[in-house]
Amino acid sequence: MGKRRKDYPLIEGLEITTLAAEGKAMGKHDNQVVFVPMTVPGDVVDVQIRKHHRRYMEGVVVRFVKQSPLRVEHFCEHFGICGGCKWQNLPYEEQLKQKTKQVEDQLVRIGHLTLPEVRPCLGSKHTREYRNKLEFTFADKRWLTYEEIAAGDAIEATPAVGFHIPGCFDKVLDINRCHLQVDISNRIRLATKSFCIEHGYTFHNARAHEGLMRTMVIRTASTGEIMVIVVFNEDDKERITALMEYLKTEFKEITSLIYMVNDKWNDSLGDRKPHCYAGKDHIIEEMEGLKFKVGPKSFYQTNSEQAYELYKVTRDFAEIQADDTLYDLYTGTGTIANFCARSAAKVVGVEYVPEAIEDARINSAINGIDNTVFYAGDMKDVLSDEFVKRNGRPDVIILDPPRAGVDERVLDVIKRAAPKRMVYVSCNPSTQARDLALLDDMYEILAVQPVDMFPHTHHVENVVKLRKRH
Repeated sequence: MGKRRKDYPLIEGLEITTLAAEGKAMGKHDNQVVFVPMTVPGDVVDVQIRKHHRRYMEGVVVRFVKQSPLRVEHFCEHFGICGGCKWQNLPYEEQLKQKTKQVEDQLVRIGHLTLPEVRPCLGSKHTREYRNKLEFTFADKRWLTYEEIAAGDAIEATPAVGFHIPGCFDKVLDINRCHLQVDISNRIRLATKSFCIEHGYTFHNARAHEGLMRTMVIRTASTGEIMVIVVFNEDDKERITALMEYLKTEFKEITSLIYMVNDKWNDSLGDRKPHCYAGKDHIIEEMEGLKFKVGPKSFYQTNSEQAYELYKVTRDFAEIQADDTLYDLYTGTGTIANFCARSAAKVVGVEYVPEAIEDARINSAINGIDNTVFYAGDMKDVLSDEFVKRNGRPDVIILDPPRAGVDERVLDVIKRAAPKRMVYVSCNPSTQARDLALLDDMYEILAVQPVDMFPHTHHVENVVKLRKRH
């Protein structure tokens, strides 16, 4: 039988020595690793252990014995509880150093790759209010903090609109102010919550699968346009109309007001129909004079300003020539494809989501781009030797896969197509390292550029430039 929680030790005077995975930091006690969130290297802390595994422990700070000289004051009232922005207490310059180190460590440790010097992580001009998309969850009972529970006071079970507690599908922290998005996002969310409480709307209970209000997505474009998507658990037309009319009247800034009904147990919306209640059914992003249509289901990099920097690095690494055929695999809404189209003779984009491919085609059309062609389908089914034969052998390939990386069968087709150059853009350097190791017999790494898309988090985007070996 495992230890009861009350038997877990209190470790006094633990020195935090380094940052670790998932935004945690760590120290060592009796030669065993102890992971402690919300700390930085140089902190000395008393730690209450909450989980005891065979090879490591996890705990929380109960007292700071000594604060690290690296530490800075966090700026969000929800820091340490909501699970986001875990590096607020670390100077931004130090965050960038850690992200550069993280990329190098993973490419070498996992991929066993020979690298040129990894370039310093490219920082974001804005480190707050940088996101263009946030999803908030409605819950019938807000999450109570450990401190509130320990106080022993009677606390009313009020509803919440906010973020999931990490690792808990049914627990939601009520958010007052989030610094990730411009402030109108907070005002829309709080007004919606107040309206729903005042008018007796029920909030969702994920375990019982009951309650009308489910989620809300707010997208804020660099052009100033705003999309609000409200997801309901049932098709209660009277209440849906009342809330939509309120948002339409109260927030003239909303240019795209959409609702969806999701009566499934899971939160996925791919098969749910969007209903445009007011305004357009999309918003427009703009980059280097190009316009990009973003619909309710479209993927678009969530940091618009930094996405431009990422795509400039990608285009530079690709060294596209005027007579090149470029394949943009995992093209999404065709942002990179259209961004690079002016430099190439032909661009071929492939993406799994049909709606995204339709947006990619529209994006080409509205920008007067006529040298792109897009295909929808699972990459390992679409990309084949026959596909390459029909569309022309690529001179250069840009890969921008999801976190899981590239399927090995896709890599096999790429190696047979043998493009002269490749650029691999990844939001997960560990799976990128695995894939690069599979390409290493044919392709050498010429440059590695980390890009910070998500300040105050451990997440990092990485761009790798590849050239076919002679």
